[in-house]
Amino acid sequence: MATPVSELVVPVPWGELRGRVWGPTHGYPVLCLHGWADNCGSFNPLVSLLPKECRYVAIDLAGHGLSSHHPPGVFYTLPSYVADVRRVVDSLRMTKFSIIGHSMGAHIAGMFSALYPEMVDALVLLDAKQFVVTDASKTASKMRQGMDEMIQFEKLSRKKKVYTYEKALERLLAASPLTKQSAQILLERGLVPVQGGFAFSRDLRINFKDVVCVSLEMALEMLPKTQPRVLIILAEQGYFEKKLTSTIQFLKERNYLCLTVPGDHHVHLNNPQHVAPFISNFMKTKLTSCTAKL
Repeated sequence: MATPVSELVVPVPWGELRGRVWGPTHGYPVLCLHGWADNCGSFNPLVSLLPKECRYVAIDLAGHGLSSHHPPGVFYTLPSYVADVRRVVDSLRMTKFSIIGHSMGAHIAGMFSALYPEMVDALVLLDAKQFVVTDASKTASKMRQGMDEMIQFEKLSRKKKVYTYEKALERLLAASPLTKQSAQILLERGLVPVQGGFAFSRDLRINFKDVVCVSLEMALEMLPKTQPRVLIILAEQGYFEKKLTSTIQFLKERNYLCLTVPGDHHVHLNNPQHVAPFISNFMKTKLTSCTAKL
């Protein structure tokens, strides 16, 4: 496995965003965005199989891993995560780069590339599509649910549950389709030591419904603004493979490269060898002549 070059720390108004960086200092920058309730450790196995000439910057999204939680009363939304990506790339002076995003991280990557197309060379979306579209008839109910969840949460005095390492590992394995080794990788940044044992580091508020919904009209407006080439890798036993079959032809017409590999939603973590060759070939084809630097 590749050794992290450094631990990333980016100051933000409410604290800091943390992460890991691999690769040569002047390597071509690739931003890695993890999925919901995961952390940047989810890219550890994959990065070791990708082109060595790149510099991989993987961040713990706000409320995840070792990054600071949002202040009390502040929602976690797709646009807020996108703004955090902009904060990170500005801090690192990344003006041209590619993004690898898994699940929620792919949705963040998709919106970022639509808002800042001049900054993104290529997108790799792992078991996800560019946007998750909300049926207009469900927008009000989802917004209300998210707001009610926050307000109810604020009324309660909550203490984080304390676990032994073994019990925390058992809980994570029960909640996600992970191998034991993959779960242990996520727990490196997913647990913090507390009196009596360990607590999960993530903010419980990331479980609330996103009060910002993307409608079909919004998605269709933003899709044409995306300039980079896009590779979508779906997992046969993933969350999205069957749901996306009706949109694959539309994506191919936009010159998206779409393929399916054996594995589950966390295939990049559980079986990185299934996705690494496709990502490597895609990036090398596109970026051979790139000289962009951090």
